[in-house]
Amino acid sequence: MHSPDQSSQQRASRRKDLARQFCRILPTDSVLYHEDELRPYECDGLSAYRRVPLIALLPETIPQVQETLRLCRKLRLPVVTRGAGTGLSGGAVPHEDGVLLSLTKFNRILQVDVANMCARVQPGVRNLAISEAARPHGLYYAPDPSSQIACSIGGNVAENAGGVHCLKYGLTVHNLLEVTLVTIDGEVLTIGSGGLDSPGYDLLALLTGSEGMLGVVVEVLVKLLPVPERAQVVLAAYDRIEQAGNAVAELIAAGILPAGLEMMDNPAIRAAEDFVHAGYPTQAAAILLCEVDGTNAEVSEEILRVRRLLLASGASEVRTARDEAQRQRFWAGRKSAFPAVGRISPDYYCMDGTIPRKHLGQVLREIGRMSEEFGLRVANVFHAGDGNLHPLILYDANKPNELEQAEQLGGKILELCVQVGGTITGEHGVGLEKINQMCVQFPPAELETFHAVKAVFDPETLLNPGKAIPTLARCAEFGAMHVHGGKLPFPELERF
Repeated sequence: MHSPDQSSQQRASRRKDLARQFCRILPTDSVLYHEDELRPYECDGLSAYRRVPLIALLPETIPQVQETLRLCRKLRLPVVTRGAGTGLSGGAVPHEDGVLLSLTKFNRILQVDVANMCARVQPGVRNLAISEAARPHGLYYAPDPSSQIACSIGGNVAENAGGVHCLKYGLTVHNLLEVTLVTIDGEVLTIGSGGLDSPGYDLLALLTGSEGMLGVVVEVLVKLLPVPERAQVVLAAYDRIEQAGNAVAELIAAGILPAGLEMMDNPAIRAAEDFVHAGYPTQAAAILLCEVDGTNAEVSEEILRVRRLLLASGASEVRTARDEAQRQRFWAGRKSAFPAVGRISPDYYCMDGTIPRKHLGQVLREIGRMSEEFGLRVANVFHAGDGNLHPLILYDANKPNELEQAEQLGGKILELCVQVGGTITGEHGVGLEKINQMCVQFPPAELETFHAVKAVFDPETLLNPGKAIPTLARCAEFGAMHVHGGKLPFPELERF
């Protein structure tokens, strides 16, 4: 039996040996193997899960990625690809006996094609940088996650990221034309094309949201859209959170398709207002932010309809942004909600589930009940228009068992989403965080099919192993199989 010191020495020796091999492929400063160099890569945005990788590599050319992956396969080294590290599901948590492949040096915008309204970019390019480069041409990239100032387009592809404007303009998958990736064998594949459609199976949709389990994305061709002539946002305040939830369904049922339709409850409102001073009504139980864009005439007509419907839905107050500066402030509060909540709690656990819009009011009420049951506060911030919930469970990791309690409450919320006809993720992915709830969402036969698809691309399971798709043995251990036999965790909600 080895002592801790012996094990540490053996690990250090292995790191040095691997570094020598990878330095034949990469520049010396792109191979990190000292413990202090590796610590910054131990987690993504879900800091509750941490592992130090065996080695971290920072390639900057496609041939370097190819040779790196070939060597990893030869040595049977697991590979976890990382972008900006802003993911919230533990998808970029390293494998402790594997390679952390960082693509931060792939950070160039290769082309903005104005005539064809698209841009070719490397995966390390920030989401917002695409719109900044396209704006002089009157164009922009529509998906806008709240982390868009930092998150990378490669990560967006891996998680199928959304944002506040995904209701009208779609998720990442709806705004891609082509993806170039490198397989674990070192082969370069181009999926999709520059046209609006491409022949064969829709492998582009398969790859988008695959969480780095099928290949390493090295280039992306994204769609660009014309910047709307005008955009205007309405803020509606409600005295009851169920009213705000029901108003969302009523707006969509009336035939209105907002560019963005977001909701925040009182704890989130107060936190955001204290943080960015957006001008939110801090006494409201909930607020809706509804944005309309298009031509001047279209926006003027739609804004009046939206105001009438929101007032009829029980809003205690409805404000229309008087200018672009106020519109930006309204959105700044929403986009800063996550860090704002971090100021009122030592820690928070951010969930991500999606439900049919018609159940928003009922599900929010049930989340409130579960919050009281677990004794943990929950702040709700989410993309109300497409039913993508982001409950933020507040806890203190320094208190015994509070993290475990937060995880249990989060799991119950996700199982509730499944029960009402929704899904366990909308845009954050499964990663490590939701792998148990995959057992609730999918029966064994479907999970086996997912594993079979992965095996086509990665037969030795070296790319991001242990993430996203649970083994059937894990599901049996989790005890979720009874769900598919008809027993539901919340029988009182079966009427949903």
